Amino acid sequence: MNRGLARRASAEFAGTGLLVAAVVGSGIAAARLSPHDAGLRLLENALATALALGALILIFGPVSGAHFNPVVSGVDWWLGRRARTGLTGGELGAYLVAQIAGAVGGAVLADVMFGLPAVTWSQTRRDGAHLWLAELVATAGLALLIFALARSGRATAAPAAVGAYIGAAYWFTSSTSFANPAVTAGRMFTDSFAGIAPSSAPAFIAAQLLGGLAAIAGLAWWYPSAGRAARAVVVPQTEQEVSTQ
Repeated sequence: MNRGLARRASAEFAGTGLLVAAVVGSGIAAARLSPHDAGLRLLENALATALALGALILIFGPVSGAHFNPVVSGVDWWLGRRARTGLTGGELGAYLVAQIAGAVGGAVLADVMFGLPAVTWSQTRRDGAHLWLAELVATAGLALLIFALARSGRATAAPAAVGAYIGAAYWFTSSTSFANPAVTAGRMFTDSFAGIAPSSAPAFIAAQLLGGLAAIAGLAWWYPSAGRAARAVVVPQTEQEVSTQ
């Protein structure tokens, strides 16, 4: 792995880890602060996640694009492969490993920060076709938003727009919008408000991958040249970073 790719992968590791730490940590805090009000807990969790996501895109976007999500990286590779503007196969592999490892590390970090065992498998089952449909919708909408912003030259709006979408999707989807296979994997490692039982995770991840395919289909129809802007997903990398690849 060359130095430029190592730098980008480390940004994906750190960014995904901090995102999961924000999701899990705010969930633990919400459960402690509002133990008798489920709606308030969800509001606190959603608000913290949305704000953290926007900030993390600002921090790491210029280095790696701030994907933090295997679906986003996979769609970027697929759409940009012909124009050679997106991730290469090797870069995609490095991103996926970094994102999954970062997500697990972020869940462990959140547990430790709140005085919980570093790893406790979640007991929260999240099963049912309605939840899987919600994950498909949430993931497809997220990917469509990101690539539409890039293709239309509005990638600078991504920190606010992506954070707002995820915050809203906490409420308009029955699954509370995981919308991210790496985040789903990480949330198996915490038996807290934000956790998901390992037995429930595969179906969630499958639905998210289907959401990515739905986004590809939608982009092919609405934004047929979206692949040309793959380098600007989620936000453009700086020229300095591109030149080191």
